[in-house]
Amino acid sequence: MTMTWTTADIPDLSGQSMIITGANSGIGLEAAIVLAQKGAAVTLAVRDAVRGQSAADRIRASYPQAELEVARLDLADLAGVRHFASEWIAGHPEGLDVLINNAGVMAIPRRETADGFEMQLGTNHLGHFALTGLLVDTLNPGGRVVTVSSGAHRFGQMNFDDLQAADSYQKWRVYGQSKLANILFALELHRRAEAAGADLRSVVVHPGYAATNLQSAGPRMSGSRLGESLSGLANRVLAQSAEAGAWPTEMAATDPDVPSGSFIGPTGRMRQRGTPGYETPSEAARDVVAAGRLWEMSTDLTGVTYPW
Repeated sequence: MTMTWTTADIPDLSGQSMIITGANSGIGLEAAIVLAQKGAAVTLAVRDAVRGQSAADRIRASYPQAELEVARLDLADLAGVRHFASEWIAGHPEGLDVLINNAGVMAIPRRETADGFEMQLGTNHLGHFALTGLLVDTLNPGGRVVTVSSGAHRFGQMNFDDLQAADSYQKWRVYGQSKLANILFALELHRRAEAAGADLRSVVVHPGYAATNLQSAGPRMSGSRLGESLSGLANRVLAQSAEAGAWPTEMAATDPDVPSGSFIGPTGRMRQRGTPGYETPSEAARDVVAAGRLWEMSTDLTGVTYPW
């Protein structure tokens, strides 16, 4: 296995087809820049197509040869997820090599998705669960699903009796639950694919503390100018760049030695910054019973079944 990974280790990706959700800013955009630069054909799957096109134009300005397309995907609307998946499959007979489940929301006031799910769980987990299930049959042999979680999974707990936080909503607790759900899903996907003999790799990552617009969205939605200012200050003083925050994602998507079922994050100070490497998620994230229960509930909620 790679011991000290850098972007110089990324092989030529010509001929590979990739989808990155939430690729118009932050970690998703940084990953799209690097992967397109290395030759991959990248679909920027974004909620706002105008911002997505701006991101694509920015990449092409530096790398005119970049093979990019922009497609609208709102993970908070299952009908939209189904539409995106069917359109993408119809337009890409070559199949999919890497799906990067990157998009997310963090610590926002309670909102609901178009399908009535709590917004953080609905966007961060259920939307990606549905998307992956709809695309998994189009994955080429050796294809990868990379799911972006967070160090916040370590304080997350699955509240199966109130999964949508209808009875009690605390924005950080619910965010931690959604990021824990990401890992439970990714590891269960690994186990189920392996049991079925499916040739795919499911890898989960976290970016550490990276400066993106994710931190300011919650305070802005709450109308807290102070919170927005403080998050901006913390980003400038404490965080690593979004470019560095994307390294675990890029390693998971491209390193030929990455095993399915692994967890990758920064290896530097407090595992919040620095070069990527392997680590162990929380005990709760390795709970096989909870993972199975979440999978069945997610299947019931989304109506999406996997082929195995």
